[in-house]
Amino acid sequence: MDVRGLEAARAAALNGSPSGLALRREADNVRGVARGRFITLEGGEGVGKSTQARRLAHWLGRSGREVVVTREPGGSPGAEAVRELLVYGEIERWSPISEALLMYAARRDHIERVIEPALARGAWVVCDRFLDSTRAYQGDGGGAPSELLAALETHIIGDCMPDLTLVMDMETEVGLERATARGDTGRFEAKGAAYHERLREAFIEIAITEFKRCVLVDASGSAEQVGAQIWAAVSARLPDAAGG
Repeated sequence: MDVRGLEAARAAALNGSPSGLALRREADNVRGVARGRFITLEGGEGVGKSTQARRLAHWLGRSGREVVVTREPGGSPGAEAVRELLVYGEIERWSPISEALLMYAARRDHIERVIEPALARGAWVVCDRFLDSTRAYQGDGGGAPSELLAALETHIIGDCMPDLTLVMDMETEVGLERATARGDTGRFEAKGAAYHERLREAFIEIAITEFKRCVLVDASGSAEQVGAQIWAAVSARLPDAAGG
């Protein structure tokens, strides 16, 4: 996808999809309210996912509900141990396939020990990264076979799919500059601009093709501006977000 095509796709996704919203609300009504909600934040390096995850959790918690904020890779003791293997070390420490397998080993532990128990007791879970990061980083970015990733999703994630995914987007160079400024110098940040541009394209494509689940968020503004976009999207897609 060239730059012009990328920006056109980004603009289309930012406009949203009313039909997708209607389908999402219909699914919400069928499922009922006993189970909690699962919201994920996705995007490249430096887009501000961690900051916005904390802000969103604060807003969701104002109604008195339990909100669990977590992250990937990591989120449970076992998954955090795997995170150390994935995030640090030499750039070529793992192949994309090895990375994907490690990611899914960590993800399964995270689902079993944190995400599913929280959802089952009615808590809302806000997660910084989930399956779409594996699709982008190890799949489109690294070249791991899509058939492998699809099989892992089927057998490891099962029904634990996000109710809503917020895909945060900004220019690749700006995101990398932000990540460097805050001291993020792990394996993935060091993989080069071309790799990270592929990630950006992959995340935008996910937001477009899975518009029933995803909302593309312009992450180039201030934390307050981005947060306002996110809360508007969450309130529209998940009408019970405000509580009451």
